[in-house]
Amino acid sequence: MRDNRSDVLKKKEMRQKIDEVISKGPFTDTWKSLLNYKIPQWYENAKFGIFIHWGVYSVPAFGNEWYPRNMYQQGTPEFKHHIKTYGSQNRFGYKDFILMFKAEKFDPKAWVDLFEKSGARYVIPVAEHHDGFQMYDSALSRWNAANMGPKKDIIGELAKAVRERGMVFGLSSHRAEHWWFFDGGLEFDSDVRDPYYMDFYGPAKASPKDLGSIDDNPPDEEFLENWLHRACELVDKYQPQIVWFDWWIQNLAFKPYLKKFSAYYYNRAAEWNKEVVINYKNSAFEEGTAVLDVERGQFSDIQQRFWQTDTSLSKNSWGYINNHDYKESNDIICALVDIVSKNGSLLLNIGPKPDGTIPEPEQRILMEIGRWLKVNGEAIYGTRPWKVYGEGPTKVVEGAFTDTHGSMFVCDDIRFTIKEDTLYAIILKWPENGRVTIKSLGRKSPFALPSINKVELVGCDIPLQWNCREQALIIDVTGCKPTKYPATFRIK
Repeated sequence: MRDNRSDVLKKKEMRQKIDEVISKGPFTDTWKSLLNYKIPQWYENAKFGIFIHWGVYSVPAFGNEWYPRNMYQQGTPEFKHHIKTYGSQNRFGYKDFILMFKAEKFDPKAWVDLFEKSGARYVIPVAEHHDGFQMYDSALSRWNAANMGPKKDIIGELAKAVRERGMVFGLSSHRAEHWWFFDGGLEFDSDVRDPYYMDFYGPAKASPKDLGSIDDNPPDEEFLENWLHRACELVDKYQPQIVWFDWWIQNLAFKPYLKKFSAYYYNRAAEWNKEVVINYKNSAFEEGTAVLDVERGQFSDIQQRFWQTDTSLSKNSWGYINNHDYKESNDIICALVDIVSKNGSLLLNIGPKPDGTIPEPEQRILMEIGRWLKVNGEAIYGTRPWKVYGEGPTKVVEGAFTDTHGSMFVCDDIRFTIKEDTLYAIILKWPENGRVTIKSLGRKSPFALPSINKVELVGCDIPLQWNCREQALIIDVTGCKPTKYPATFRIK
């Protein structure tokens, strides 16, 4: 039996510690103070990171990473699949998958080797998803990977491997949604009703009718305090340079706790002499106090403030499943180019198998991206947006969850980035006629350069023939080897 008096004392000590760190500054828990936050230059230079959805939900490998919720939602495919495959939820519940989540082939150094070859500059594994299972060694819950399942501090081992390779380590928390995640299990005879497992499945409150609502079904103080303690535990234990939050922290009840966490994290970073980042979605934070993240979506134009999109290699799931619908590497590279041209960064997700191996198709796609970046990375890393993001007829659909809604790019679609005195023009599709036309660089264009001294195709040693006319810069690439990926022109 757990000692409730000890838990109360631990909570009191944690809150005192949090308040003490905040009181020492330089940030206080007010939006006015947090507006003094500055986005790190290393983050604006990095442009490309790896997201990792890995947890107990990879064991059933059915539907998506919301299997733990949907297996208790009567009538869903997951509910039916679970009963057919594993039996009733009162005999075999989500908790029982933990014993099957062994991670016996998990090799953090091999993972990081792949990430480095992909060209990624930062890595963000999920520390805790909506299911409430912590992928790290926690003092706040028995339901964690160090105690159960893998019996390893997954986050700690990965953090060490990432830093040893000179990459930036971050982590994500999806804890907020746990407030209502398992509510379906209370509607029928399931293990969610068992008081012994309440510290895992609970509180399992009724889910909001509108998941996008900012005031529906607010969490109570006990849950919010626990959310804050878990977030601060992650900060102190692993010193991440990025903390990524999922969307439901936009519920108004989180606002005071978001301010406290931000002040705590930013003050801790000042103690460590590290520059750090908080990622948020929608309207959870005040603009300028953290970095906006757009889920599976992009912007249609350059944004004044640096931003990020998170998307997955798979169209239908973030975690590992048996029937992934994968994107093409070229589509991901085109998205990366478009995002960077608009002052953003791409956080690209993978979903390892329960044994800790990364699926072969995902390895292949990452390697293809890495080969492109090895040649063209100078037009991505450390660059900034130009006067205009690009040109061409294909319009990017703006907003979240639009990453599979766009049209295919054509040879007239071009994106720009700039670094010091070099302008990069990246064509998103190779022209069949061997001629590249860049209207933005014509002598009569409002974006015309004062002069152009040299035009080169990155990765090609063949001198190019080019002519800057009134209406456009015309480049002849008939002597160059065509590529199925975007091609970069270096313009001095």
